Amino acid sequence: MIGMEWIVDILLVILLAATLFHAVRLERALGALKRDRAGLEALVGTFNASTRAAESGIERLRMATEGAGRQIQRQIETGTVLKEDLTFLVQRGEGLADRLDELVRAARPAAQPASHQPASHQPASHQPASHMSYARPDHAAQYDDPPVRSQAERDLLKALRIVR
Repeated sequence: MIGMEWIVDILLVILLAATLFHAVRLERALGALKRDRAGLEALVGTFNASTRAAESGIERLRMATEGAGRQIQRQIETGTVLKEDLTFLVQRGEGLADRLDELVRAARPAAQPASHQPASHQPASHQPASHMSYARPDHAAQYDDPPVRSQAERDLLKALRIVR
């Protein structure tokens, strides 16, 4: 019986040694896990800080784009108003140019002296009447106010003053 007790004691010692060996291994693994956990917590903390920084950056970017969008919208509105004004001015200018052209054409026959040849005997010009030069023959007279000779010229001068 003593032999059997020894066998049981030896078996218990072997089992206790195996248990101790596994306990030491488990304790080392838990220590590594604790160290990894601390590193993981630091990593999570860094990740959270990065996430907050990204969120604040996104918010600043959103506010900047909204501000830029509002500025672009104001510029579009200003451009639209200017376009409408320019369209109005161009239409008005075209109307005035048409009126001036009519007045100039009406003033041409009235400005010609009666002593000239009749219109049928005058030499034909190679340019249309609307493209003829209105330059004065003497250079010094360009800076003098010429005397007004007809109602058409007075109307033309009046229209030019209105445009200014």
